[in-house]
Amino acid sequence: MRHAFQAMWAIVARELAKFMRQTGRLVSALVRPLLWLAVFAAGFRNVFGVAIAPPYETYISYDVYIAPGLIGMVLLFNGMQSSLAMVYDREMGLMRLLLTAPLPRPWILLSKLVATAVLSLMQALAFVLVAWLLGTELPIWGAHTPHVLLAAVSSALMLGALGLLLSVHIKQLENFAGTMNFVIFPMYFMSTALYPLWKLEESGAVWVWQIARFNPFTHAVEWMRFAIYGQDPGLAPYVVLATLGLCFFFASWGYDPQRGFGALTKRPGPP
Repeated sequence: MRHAFQAMWAIVARELAKFMRQTGRLVSALVRPLLWLAVFAAGFRNVFGVAIAPPYETYISYDVYIAPGLIGMVLLFNGMQSSLAMVYDREMGLMRLLLTAPLPRPWILLSKLVATAVLSLMQALAFVLVAWLLGTELPIWGAHTPHVLLAAVSSALMLGALGLLLSVHIKQLENFAGTMNFVIFPMYFMSTALYPLWKLEESGAVWVWQIARFNPFTHAVEWMRFAIYGQDPGLAPYVVLATLGLCFFFASWGYDPQRGFGALTKRPGPP
């Protein structure tokens, strides 16, 4: 166990050291949600009215509503970026060496997942601090802080596990643009990150409403939203944790030496 945790710490420390050398990565991770918060929310402040509905006990401004969704955006994009890093490491050969370490393959992937979640949470915390400076106040600190932290950690792990699963099927870096278009953007826009579910149903967009209901990213955002206000998130934690388990299981299956990535390392023997 000591050797296993030393290996996990080595992988996490490597990712942190690499992140610290890439200051532009943090800036780019913050620019996207901050633009939504400072520009999009300001422009639609008087267009979208958020009625009193759980977990809110009073009328709120639109920037307060989308703040949990923007935290989810930070977690989502970093989780997907981890899949790009896995593909890059695989092409450059580093991941091949890492996967040959004398440790169970799922443990190595779990270490990579933990490193991704740590980076996601660091970026989310930086966004929360900047959003607070811009005047968007979220009651994160208080008696329900552990619940908020649990929701954020679970969501970061779930999205990181989804990134691991995608990395199994992305064979080349050029295919990552398709992942952006067919996975990240639909997952984000067909969720409650920008608008409540009842708004979608009320507007008549039934098919979008149905997709948003079953979108795991919706449940991640709602878990964080309800946790921030100390309310019961319902089924959201179960959906997030179940998605985390399934994605990690199939990612581990895909990286098995007998299939998935392992099949790519096979070489024909002598005739």
